[in-house]
Amino acid sequence: MITFLLIGAGGFIGSVLRYLVSGFVQTLNQGVTFPFGTLAVNILGCFCIGFLSELCSARTFIGVDAQTFLLVGILGGFTTFSAFGHDTMSLIRDGDIALALLNVGAQVLVGLGAVWLGSTLASGIWR
Repeated sequence: MITFLLIGAGGFIGSVLRYLVSGFVQTLNQGVTFPFGTLAVNILGCFCIGFLSELCSARTFIGVDAQTFLLVGILGGFTTFSAFGHDTMSLIRDGDIALALLNVGAQVLVGLGAVWLGSTLASGIWR
């Protein structure tokens, strides 16, 4: 039960941070339609998960509960793109280049396809 509370509390913090960081970065780029706020959040999240996961595996002073709170909770609420980046890098490190490429292709293409399908279905329902 404590694990769920740690993830939930971290997710709350990460979601609020995502809103603040994305909004701040986007206000710096007013008048530009490119989603710089989302890009900043995804890049920052990827950096943080790479840094923290390496720290967690190299050092034993970060306990399992703290890892869950930071990696799954805060970074999971901040951006799931960081998990995608971490999973892909793990496949590359393990020598599974083909699986890494498959992961990238599937995440991007199937993800975009799912957005399109969801939008198409919703627009058909509410017409």
